[in-house]
Amino acid sequence: MGKGWKAAALAAVIGLLGVGCSSNSTSTTSAGGGATATAPGTGGKAVGFIFVGPKDDYGYNQAAYEGSQDVAKAFPNLKVLTAENVPEDDNATRVMEGMINNGAKIIFATSYGHLDPAMKVAAAHPDVVVIQQGNIATGTIPANFGTYFGTVYEPVYLAGIAAGKATKSNKLGYVYAFPISQSIDNINAFQLGAKSVNPAAKTYVVNTSNWCDPGKQAEATNSLLSQGVDVITQHQDCTATVIKTAEAKGAFTVGYHADASALAPKGWLTGSQWKWGPLYVDLVRTTIDGKFTGSKFNANYRVGLKTGDNPFVQSPYGPSVTAETKADIEKARAIIAAKDGSPFKGPVMSQDGKVIFADGMVPSYAAIEDLKVFVDGVVGKLPT
Repeated sequence: MGKGWKAAALAAVIGLLGVGCSSNSTSTTSAGGGATATAPGTGGKAVGFIFVGPKDDYGYNQAAYEGSQDVAKAFPNLKVLTAENVPEDDNATRVMEGMINNGAKIIFATSYGHLDPAMKVAAAHPDVVVIQQGNIATGTIPANFGTYFGTVYEPVYLAGIAAGKATKSNKLGYVYAFPISQSIDNINAFQLGAKSVNPAAKTYVVNTSNWCDPGKQAEATNSLLSQGVDVITQHQDCTATVIKTAEAKGAFTVGYHADASALAPKGWLTGSQWKWGPLYVDLVRTTIDGKFTGSKFNANYRVGLKTGDNPFVQSPYGPSVTAETKADIEKARAIIAAKDGSPFKGPVMSQDGKVIFADGMVPSYAAIEDLKVFVDGVVGKLPT
């Protein structure tokens, strides 16, 4: 979902604009009030979506693309413009500008590293609503801007339970790209979920410093498998390589971003995947009705199991997952969804034995997203 993609040739990016067309908020405040006759995002002929990778990556970008197609179905009078492989630099700004020139009054910038370009475009076009996926904007948020995301670590914690029950070696593997907040949260939640049912389980981590490099992904996966890891998961944008490599070596797989169970008919356990359609449609409808400014979306919008509308959901189970494991996961889901529940409910300790969250503490979404350390049981260090 982000950072670290190398700039692609601008001509290739711009060329994509002609293709792919189809007919709990934080306390951060908005600079604007309610709807007006010239409300941002109204009167447009199109909605634009930019993706940092390919739309068929069995992962993050595919899930976002599928959400864009739900928007196309819900609003047949709006053209949906999509652009793949958009770098996280000024090229993203130019692609979004091109979409605006083609009639878009709503832009979805779907990668973590698209925040700065998205804010630049929003500032230049106050009549266009620009919304960024996965980051946090600080300070006073403009009337035509917002960020949104699901609570990624909740279904990852549940998938960790499946992994903890399935492992024979008590060694779980995690291939991740960059040490951004979501990756750290996911690794920690996965380990905490596994440990909740298997105290001996440990999670071994390898980072690739790239969101979609099949060569690095295969190397990282094989390295983990050579250490005795028998369950592999990941935080990569394109997920197919890790899953296929694990399946070929007879290891179990926990998916991420999209349902890739077809790639691992024997080893698939479960996973976490995006179901963006309902949120995207709600956001577009709110905007074209002239109600974006001052709405829940005109902020840093976050939802989870407690609100009942997390767009990040658990993937289907694989054939080897037992009824006992499914029952454990359902019990954990109910606990997390309760008012006093959280995958990170204390006590939670760091790798070096320090208290992260005290006994009984239920941390806020913001506190969890601010974690910069691994929990006890994670094997490997964060890059410096």
